[in-house]
This record gives sequence, structure tokens and C-alpha cells, in this order.
Amino acid sequence: MAAIYSLYIINKSGGLIFYKDYGLQGRMDTNDSLRLASLWHSMHAISQQLSPILGCSGIELLEADTFDLHCFQSLTGTKFFVVSEPGTQNMENLLKHIYELYTDYVLKNPFYEMEMPIRCELFDINLAQSIQKDRVSYLGR
Repeated sequence: MAAIYSLYIINKSGGLIFYKDYGLQGRMDTNDSLRLASLWHSMHAISQQLSPILGCSGIELLEADTFDLHCFQSLTGTKFFVVSEPGTQNMENLLKHIYELYTDYVLKNPFYEMEMPIRCELFDINLAQSIQKDRVSYLGR
């Protein structure tokens, strides 16, 4: 069973620009993944406004019985979130590494237009290699 079920990248406007499913069961269709990304963007924004802590950056971890949702928001407002097995540790490191791959292979791609869906083969290849190769070091397994 995969420790990571899926990865989402949402632009600062709340649009889904990247989705990758790593789970073996219960794959979502495109409409469901768009709804989940939109819902998460809204919940994240509301949590920032309702938080009693000044300077709160929003929800970073949502724990449920069957999954955990870990979120990293970049300074530009782009959100990276991973749905994983419950209790998975050290996902912050993985999300930061995914952000580094995003900056290296997507943002530096001269053909990529900001806020548009990510269609970058080098990003896909390096992301897959990173998740497979570094699963032990990032997830502590």
C-alpha cells in the first residue's frame, strides 16, 4: 500500500494546476479532483481569517480516520498538498522538496505560463523518481 495517495498543486486563485494519483484503489475522476482542490483552497483561506493566532498561514495538517492531508503554501500563494496514509510523518520535508522540483523544472521552463496547468515532462520524471527513490528518507520507512 502506498504511503502517498495523491498530490495536488493549486495556484493562488484556487485553480488545480497539477494532480497525480499514487494510490492503487479509489482513484478520483477529474471532476472530483477539481472539487477537492477548490474545497481545500476555500477551507485554507477561511482558516487563515478565522484563526485566533496572528499571522496564521492556514491549515497545514488535516487528520481523518482513513487519510492525512498535509499542505505547504509557498510565498506566492501556490499550495502543494499531499493525501497520505494516516500517521505518515515528515511530510513537510517531502512537500518542500516537491516545491523545489516545481521551481527548478516548472517555473524555469520558458514555455510554462504562470497559473496554467503544469505540462512539464522533466517535472513529472523527477517527481516520480523523487517519490520512489526518497520514500525511505522522507517518510521514515
